[in-house]
Amino acid sequence: MDPVDILAVMAHPDDAELLCGGSLIKAADQGARVAVLDLTAGEAGSAGTAKLRARESAAAATVMGLCHRSTAELPDAGLENTQEARTAVVGHLRALRPRVVVTHWTRSRHPDHRNAAELVVDASFLAGLKNFPADGQPHRPYKVVHALTFREDAVKPTFVVDVTDQMERKLDALACYGSQFDGRTGMGEVYPAGDRPLFDQIRATHAAYGSRVRCAYGEPFWTVETMLQESLAGLDVSTF
Repeated sequence: MDPVDILAVMAHPDDAELLCGGSLIKAADQGARVAVLDLTAGEAGSAGTAKLRARESAAAATVMGLCHRSTAELPDAGLENTQEARTAVVGHLRALRPRVVVTHWTRSRHPDHRNAAELVVDASFLAGLKNFPADGQPHRPYKVVHALTFREDAVKPTFVVDVTDQMERKLDALACYGSQFDGRTGMGEVYPAGDRPLFDQIRATHAAYGSRVRCAYGEPFWTVETMLQESLAGLDVSTF
């Protein structure tokens, strides 16, 4: 297939939608080729089955305008940064050839999430090694980005994407996962706020990040490397 511009590599189905769905939708709106690689099928989750979650993730992919979605078939609740796992992820990276990879923040109460962050960074480097024993031709993504949404322990974002125009479709994509979200006030990284419905809590979190960049809704991201700004003349976000 043709190379993709952006690939979200996340531990479970619905993680991409929850953590960076608005930004993925926005990139697709702008004509980018956007894809998701779910590292596991979510088979160990407390709700739903792997088969049901596959149907839900396919429906969400349509809402988001993805050009491709696949599963690495690594073990849910047993995701580790092993040579076997790195080889599997390298194969997908070489097949999809993304320019930008988005993955989890480096810390999380869910071990799959924090292990995924380390695994994806390592696999992104190894994918460019000519003699690394995995399928496909060498390819190293240009940039790896960590999604900070809902993280209380995260550092200050490197940047925030304005997802105001995409917020409703992000929620529509999340609504595809009825087995995970219906009737909930909290889920995964989203801590409950009293009896406030889950989607209201999600909206409130994105509003808080949006306020940091003077827009209605935003999604935060972090990079190891310092970002480049071409000149002082084009700086955004008012100080006062």
